[in-house]
Amino acid sequence: MSKGLNVHSEIGALKKVCVHRPGMDLVNMKAEDFDRVWIHDAFYLDYAQKEHDQFTDLLRGAGAEVVYMEELLAETFDKVEGTRAEFMTKFMGESGISNAALRQAVVEKLDSIKDNKEFVLAAMGGLYVRDLEIPKVGGSLASMDGEELKADDMVLFPMPASYFSRDPLAVVGKGATMNRMYWNQRNREVIFYETVLRNHPDYAGSPIWYDHNSEWHIEGGDILNINAKTLAIGISERTQTAAIDELAKNMFWGSDEAEIENIYAIKIPHGYAYMHLDTVCTQVDRDKFTVYPGIYQTLRAYRLTKGDSEGEVHIEELEGTLQHILELATGMDHITMIECGGGDPIEASREQWNDGSNTLAVAPGKVCVYERNVVTNDALYKAGVELLVAPSEELSRGRGGPRCMTMPFWREEI
Repeated sequence: MSKGLNVHSEIGALKKVCVHRPGMDLVNMKAEDFDRVWIHDAFYLDYAQKEHDQFTDLLRGAGAEVVYMEELLAETFDKVEGTRAEFMTKFMGESGISNAALRQAVVEKLDSIKDNKEFVLAAMGGLYVRDLEIPKVGGSLASMDGEELKADDMVLFPMPASYFSRDPLAVVGKGATMNRMYWNQRNREVIFYETVLRNHPDYAGSPIWYDHNSEWHIEGGDILNINAKTLAIGISERTQTAAIDELAKNMFWGSDEAEIENIYAIKIPHGYAYMHLDTVCTQVDRDKFTVYPGIYQTLRAYRLTKGDSEGEVHIEELEGTLQHILELATGMDHITMIECGGGDPIEASREQWNDGSNTLAVAPGKVCVYERNVVTNDALYKAGVELLVAPSEELSRGRGGPRCMTMPFWREEI
């Protein structure tokens, strides 16, 4: 497989894709801490891993090379001197641990792990007081006597949402955005991918279109590659308009390597059913998109293009339906909208809960879907779309679908 990145569409044949296989990061927390780590249910890890393995086998069977983030990062540490220490500095900066003694204990624990892959998995898996040797420091009787800390107090939060590889970055053309996440808890995920893309011999030198340290949050689930020159980006709870402004300026004016000429910003409601643009709309063929019907009633959209003077971005408000906006973006005369739930509002609501609209194209007209969304899958099948059906009893508990779990690194041109 060629080195570097190459993604100019949502539907070109998938040749290389990056994922994270869930591990202790998915289960190493108490139920009362679910909200603190942005997870919503107790997973059965063995089954989740089996489902994830079956999912990646489907992608391999469709011709894709599957690479694992945790292995790429370990390879980076193995091959490029100094990258592990640099990673640790950034990682701890996003850890949220303010107590100096606890920070020191976490650093010492992680530094004691010599195998780089074990180190990566431990950093993702979280640490409790019982896992650490915490020095007793003066300043208060409680800290000296240990009364402030219990053995099952969480110190380094695990990263259970990290099997959703889509959000921390977005590969666009030959480069990628390094995103600022909506939930601070998830910002550590970005550092894993950033370290790989800046340092791994296969990816070093890839352009970075958006800086993780930006003030404004944006997530990969809101970024769709329509074609080599066009993006669609959701204005959502997770992606701010100011972030889209900054990305547009970077794409239009920041680098000669950027190919994007049009950005369609599509406003979607805030709420669980509308987490990202790709939870309500994904492309499955040249002229076909899935859609959650709930988006129809609230559509506002804008087209951003390069302005006339240095740094200027021209913004035009668009009128019309989502179908019309997608026809403008794709250049197609007609786009077929395949509705989640087959047009039934009750089924749409149920299956949207398990990401019925969130599909992953492995080639034009050939997509991976969750098994449980039977009504939506039937509508896709009747529309002539070939389905790769993935088990999803455990994976769907995280509230993300096949597109959410993947970050394409290479697609063939269409």
